[in-house]
Amino acid sequence: MYRHLIFPSLLCSLALAACSDNEELTPTPSASREDANYVGQAVGNFTAAEWYPGGQLGTTLNVSQSCYEDETPATTAQGLAQNFKNGEAFFERTYNFSTKPFNGLGPAWVRQSCMACHPGYGHGQRQDSYRANTYGNGYLLVVYHPTAGTDGNGNAYAADSYVTELTGMPQTKAADPFLPPVDESGIHISWLEATDGALPLQFADGERYSLIYPEVSIDASAFNTQPVPDNYEVRLESTIGIYGSGLLDAIPDDSLKAQYQAAAAHAKLNPGMWDAAANDWAPGAWYTLADGTKAIKRFTYALTRASLQDGAGANAIWNITNVTRADRRKLYTTQAWAQAMSQNEQVLQAILRNPTSPYYADGTREGVAEAVKTLLSPTTDQSDNPFFNFEDEMADRDFYDFMVWHRGLAVPRARNLHSPTVQRGKELFRQLGCTACHRPSWTTGDDNYWAPAIIQAQGELPRYPRQTIWPYTDMLQHRLFMKNDIRTGWCRTTPLWGRGLSRQNTGADDRLHDCRARTVIEAIMWHGYSRESDAFTSTEAFYKLNKEDRDAVVAFIEAI
Repeated sequence: MYRHLIFPSLLCSLALAACSDNEELTPTPSASREDANYVGQAVGNFTAAEWYPGGQLGTTLNVSQSCYEDETPATTAQGLAQNFKNGEAFFERTYNFSTKPFNGLGPAWVRQSCMACHPGYGHGQRQDSYRANTYGNGYLLVVYHPTAGTDGNGNAYAADSYVTELTGMPQTKAADPFLPPVDESGIHISWLEATDGALPLQFADGERYSLIYPEVSIDASAFNTQPVPDNYEVRLESTIGIYGSGLLDAIPDDSLKAQYQAAAAHAKLNPGMWDAAANDWAPGAWYTLADGTKAIKRFTYALTRASLQDGAGANAIWNITNVTRADRRKLYTTQAWAQAMSQNEQVLQAILRNPTSPYYADGTREGVAEAVKTLLSPTTDQSDNPFFNFEDEMADRDFYDFMVWHRGLAVPRARNLHSPTVQRGKELFRQLGCTACHRPSWTTGDDNYWAPAIIQAQGELPRYPRQTIWPYTDMLQHRLFMKNDIRTGWCRTTPLWGRGLSRQNTGADDRLHDCRARTVIEAIMWHGYSRESDAFTSTEAFYKLNKEDRDAVVAFIEAI
């Protein structure tokens, strides 16, 4: 695997030679050979710093087909390169039942590897059917209640809440003899044309575009839970690129607050995050970390996580595979699934025929049923489970290396900033008002990151103090009112940095939360599907541009 990494002190001085060497090895359309003459210099309306979206400590000069996988200069300078490589293995390898250190899969799971969801470390790819084992399928099934009601156990639920019979990231695979919580054969995805948007599907110069969106359903018979969910709808949410996540983690909470205050002066923000009357955080903005520390949510489309070290990958390495560790000695399952498996005659009879099964208990049907119900339950601590001889499946050191890798992923440098077309695109992007949501830059703080005790006991993680970074996101949620929109309608602004390298790194260029946009143009025009959209005015202005200017905006987005 070719990596081009530069220590911070050498980043600028070696930029020209480094890029020249790299591009002669693997020239790409997204990074012309002429870049080597300009990297690190102010060009047109771009400052010298904008060549380095992740700052001096977080940018890789590599723009080849492996650039999403690179470690940051900070990681190298802190002596963590080997830890980074060790941690990378836990992202890329396929998990199984018994082969250490990649054992612990199940008893139900979402994927067998992280990389299956993040092809080439980037955005997931659009799918026509839901199959967990399809490489590039970054979809998570979002199964939720569109209206308030009462579930099969008599418990009240609110509108837009996840169904409780499934895990938040629904599982479609399970170890023999169990049935998966959701049978994949009962999941249906159809792609439909959106023809009723606020803007015509043809620009004034005759160029046409189309908008498609997914219609997703799950048959009631596909749920292997007791009770079965009712009053539910299904949406898709795809994974995004994970490079640069550590830099976003380093943005101070007070900077986030200032951004919310500035945005609230002219826009409606999610009331679950921001109290407009008090001009301050709403109670729902705070996340309680593992040790009780409070922090502001900043990760995921729905803004459900506050720290990279207690969310995003730190959470996913556990709940995607169901691999337990010292700080997660519990299964990612639901009581409804455990109940269904303890009542399924096919499951019980299979265990009764196998006295070596850990669920065999006393060999009676009643004993097996109780063991299944107990073992599959999402108990607080599996070490207290009488049917389970507990052993941490992921060692503390391996988890530490994984987090070094996750926090240590670099952002690829910008490309083609010397191009007059790209420079024109940048100015148009600003004039159109796109920077109101896609805020160009942030400055990181001291980066005194939070980490759980088992990480702190192992060592430091990569740090990014006082860096100017260019992710092109305001880190806030907005509403676009798209057809079959994301659950709740509120979606965090996705960073644009490095997205122009998606096709060469992942094999696809699908965009937006469910991969409905196949091109940059489609992604932009979905922002103006409804006149209610927070971005309608900007999208309408883009729609009125001539083709040369539209192409310039696209070139700019692909360059950053």
